[in-house]
Amino acid sequence: MWPSEEALRVVVVLLSVCVSERNVVAGAFTQSLDSDFTFTLPAGRKECFFQTMRKDASLEIEYQVLDGAGLDVDFYLSSPSGHVVASDFRKSDGVHTVETVEGDYMFCFDNTFSTVSEKIIFFELILDNMDDGEDPEDWKQYVQGADLLDMKLEDIMDTINSVKARLGKSLQIQTVLRAFEARDRNLQESNYERVNIWSCTNVVVMVVVSCIQVYLLRSLFDDKRKTRT
Repeated sequence: MWPSEEALRVVVVLLSVCVSERNVVAGAFTQSLDSDFTFTLPAGRKECFFQTMRKDASLEIEYQVLDGAGLDVDFYLSSPSGHVVASDFRKSDGVHTVETVEGDYMFCFDNTFSTVSEKIIFFELILDNMDDGEDPEDWKQYVQGADLLDMKLEDIMDTINSVKARLGKSLQIQTVLRAFEARDRNLQESNYERVNIWSCTNVVVMVVVSCIQVYLLRSLFDDKRKTRT
């Protein structure tokens, strides 16, 4: 028995909704605009990075000095016109957020004040409102037959975006916590080495002093006079 025309119509509607949902999910999970980087800044050097931004977007930079004497570095952020919009002087960490204009932003880490110690630096970039101007409602053109099934695709889209935003925030927090853990571990290892070095030095000094004291005491009781026979 061949299926009726109404049954075929329902099957076609279901297939179109499945295809539209796949397109919606693919559009929601686009490439992340958050990135992080860890690098070594040699003593007496300055390293600069560039980030291209759109107008009315948001640029957030968070950095930490993970290792190196003093755990400090100079930082500044300049706009495409060359004006310094944020700066720090010999700080171990910092967070800066700016509303951007069209162009290339430059941010630099400066270690020229140190002539001996290199620094290990971690930074994270968070870019918001970097879409290319596409209408966020364009996904609706792929939806067909939604009225027949009474599906609220807008609610589904809002839920997907909410989950994506929370996952992105969780990833950022985990990245920052890993950076804090790395910095604390480096500090603990440095302190451990210092304690061992000074402990060994104290032991050597104590042994030398003890030997000198024994020698002096023995010299006091030595009879150097010659006995005649």
